Amino acid sequence: MSPECTVAARFHAPPPELQRYFTTFYRADIVVSDGGTVTDQVQPEWGNLRFISGTPLDTETLEGARLEGLRFVVTGPSKTAVRFSIGNSRLWGIGLLPLGWAKFVAAPAAALADAVVDGLAHPTFAPFAPLARALIDGPDDDAAALATIRDYFMQRIDEPVADEARILAIHAAIVDPDVVTVGQLVAQVGAPQRTVERVCHRAFGFSPKRLLRRQRFMRSLTQFML
Repeated sequence: MSPECTVAARFHAPPPELQRYFTTFYRADIVVSDGGTVTDQVQPEWGNLRFISGTPLDTETLEGARLEGLRFVVTGPSKTAVRFSIGNSRLWGIGLLPLGWAKFVAAPAAALADAVVDGLAHPTFAPFAPLARALIDGPDDDAAALATIRDYFMQRIDEPVADEARILAIHAAIVDPDVVTVGQLVAQVGAPQRTVERVCHRAFGFSPKRLLRRQRFMRSLTQFML
């Protein structure tokens, strides 16, 4: 018989000055009845940072390589589900919008598309080590954790973002249900197609064609789940 698992999740809107970069900050408390682990899947999403206290997380890469004992898990933008196993734990998560990835992550999103990496070992995420330590080892206090997240990113708020206006225009076009072709997307953004493709790979992780296909899938998945 599978163990019973309860998940208590709380979602927090980013402060106004950070809302253009993040989807949400969230906490999940996971309790497994027999002290073992449970397995689940995360549906396709933009980039995400997860920090785990308690039982660490195990997962597999798209190529099938197993990653075990993760405390700081980074998932790049994904078009497929990510399978993971976890036990009794407290998890803090940070959902990055494409503009947030472009601003705060040094690597192009395409380099980590559909990838799962150990944030404590991957050199791209070395700047996040102080945030990781604070969230993993910090007190069981939502207000303190949220203040830590806010303070970390506000310290970097003045870092420039290349192609910021184009990233926002591409994002708006992708989520527009009337935009169904690459030509329509390029026209709405108002930039050469090669420029749009470059920005898509840098901030979104996929080509314009793949992004539109992914968005159609996500609309269908949302309708099915609702």
